[in-house]
Amino acid sequence: MPTGTRRARERASTRERIIETALHVLETEGAPALTIRRIATDVEYTAPVVYQHFANKDALVLELVAHGHRLMMAELEQAAREPDIDRRMMQLASEYVRFAGEHPHLYQAMNDDAVDAEERRRAAAPAIGVLKELLTTWSDTHGVVLADLDDACDIVWGTLYGIASLGRLSTVGHERARRLAQQALSTLLRGWRTDRPENG
Repeated sequence: MPTGTRRARERASTRERIIETALHVLETEGAPALTIRRIATDVEYTAPVVYQHFANKDALVLELVAHGHRLMMAELEQAAREPDIDRRMMQLASEYVRFAGEHPHLYQAMNDDAVDAEERRRAAAPAIGVLKELLTTWSDTHGVVLADLDDACDIVWGTLYGIASLGRLSTVGHERARRLAQQALSTLLRGWRTDRPENG
């Protein structure tokens, strides 16, 4: 194996170990425990080695945010395989809230304003794209004209985000939050269906 190829693979492997370790620290202990020095200690490297891959903690957190969105995306795509669009939308609501409950610290980092808003939006773009596709399919299926697809998407996303946040309260819990998310989305969609011009 050429030396350059071996070094590239070693570098990629080191980067992956750093990300996996940082993710473990974030998921088990929360963002305050996530420092470059802590990650270096856990992977048994020196801090400068970590800095070769990530310029600072913000760059590392941004990578974890991107990882979180890829993970959530994979789970939302499972829900998108349901052939019935209405059931698909309900599964989306349930899976979104379930993800937030199973990965609370990662989910918080994904939505924390400590991450640059534009970078955060870029990382979330694929998941938002899935939601837009589902809303488009749903509106076409039911003959509903959504005045502004971006607004509709933000309404759904904001509703699910709010209910996922409620799930962190012991008085609500994640299982109830999943049911509430489905009820809320069902109510939203029913409202859009009854608000069609021909019914107005």
